Amino acid sequence: MKVVHIVPGSGGTFYCQNCMRDGALVQALRKQGVDVVMVPMYLPMFTDGDPVSEDVPVFFGGINVWLQQQVPFFRKTPRWLDRLLDSDWMLKRAAKKEGSTSAADLGPMTLSMIIGMEGNQKKELERLIEWLVDHEKPDLVHISNALLIGLARELKARLAIPVLCSLQDEDWWLDEINPPFNESCWDAIRARCGEVDRFVAVSNWFADRMSQRLLIPRDLIDVVHIGIDLNGYEPAPLSFEPPVLGYLSRMNAALGIDKLVDAFIELKQCPGLEKLKLRATGGAVGSDRKCVSRLRKKVARAGVAADVEFIEDFSRESRLDFLRSLSVMCVPVEQGEAFGSYMIESMAAGVPVVQPNAGAFPELIIETGGGVIYDDLVQSLKRLLLNPEQARKLGAQGRASVEERFSVEAMAEKMISIYRETLTK
Repeated sequence: MKVVHIVPGSGGTFYCQNCMRDGALVQALRKQGVDVVMVPMYLPMFTDGDPVSEDVPVFFGGINVWLQQQVPFFRKTPRWLDRLLDSDWMLKRAAKKEGSTSAADLGPMTLSMIIGMEGNQKKELERLIEWLVDHEKPDLVHISNALLIGLARELKARLAIPVLCSLQDEDWWLDEINPPFNESCWDAIRARCGEVDRFVAVSNWFADRMSQRLLIPRDLIDVVHIGIDLNGYEPAPLSFEPPVLGYLSRMNAALGIDKLVDAFIELKQCPGLEKLKLRATGGAVGSDRKCVSRLRKKVARAGVAADVEFIEDFSRESRLDFLRSLSVMCVPVEQGEAFGSYMIESMAAGVPVVQPNAGAFPELIIETGGGVIYDDLVQSLKRLLLNPEQARKLGAQGRASVEERFSVEAMAEKMISIYRETLTK
């Protein structure tokens, strides 16, 4: 079985759950004997390790895609010019600008990508298909998310193979797009769902949600929880001397970093938590940096700057050290997310999590027993930070569950089963 996994790169500038899932899955599939090729789109990948082979180019390079959308001339430029714009040094420069433009302003380009050969990036799709025909000849193509669904029709027609599509948090991007393109993009995806053989969501909650929003039968959506490579995740000491509150995600206001800082400042006034510290990591791009700068000023005004640390390095090694330093983890995304890889990473280190009653968070807490769901952020954090024994109990439960059910090997085994079932139909 030969699988091509097509994934959008984040440029390595922030903690990208999709990139980590895709990279870990590809590496685990290879270890289990699957011939799988990872094909990046837009920007270089952020993964633990490097699952992209040196001879695999970046397709739909971010600079070319943007220029082809904005300037008709670039839709017909020769390949030598496209190669220059797709060069490593150009894409690395573009990655540093990642996040400077929000989804709100990218409706036309998002729609163009969704409609595939009818869009402004037609020649990029032609190049991808030619490369797959000439170099790979896969039995199955797996695309990373529904925003890439515009690839499916041509891939199926030209390669005569099934196409799978993962689902994880596409709704965030689509709902942020300015009208009328937000609904146009949703409609375009719905119109193309029949071109995908199977969908694979990262949680039951998100499978239910996308079944409703995409108007597709729920039984066409499989669920495979994200798994992580558990090597190196040693149990954190959880000494609580002093207690340390952690945040692991992109340092973005929409993901709740500002709410956690506010909660931290309030918690510092509570008896028994005067020595509380806050550590945050996950990267910041574009407007995120302004958010972090604003938060630095806020903690300085509150007189607690010495107890707050924003850590730039979020590589695997740095994350492992970071997790070992925590007592409790919290990423207060009020609207919830489709999964929450940071929850699994935290629990793998034996660190309990405190998460909102939203999205897939309750599902993961029920599955693992590794934390608590809150309605009141400050009070829930306070109760756990002042109860080390309860925190240790939750941390141990979470770690045991993750080791048993959320390994990257378990994720790969489930995905292989879906691949085989799809190929036999």
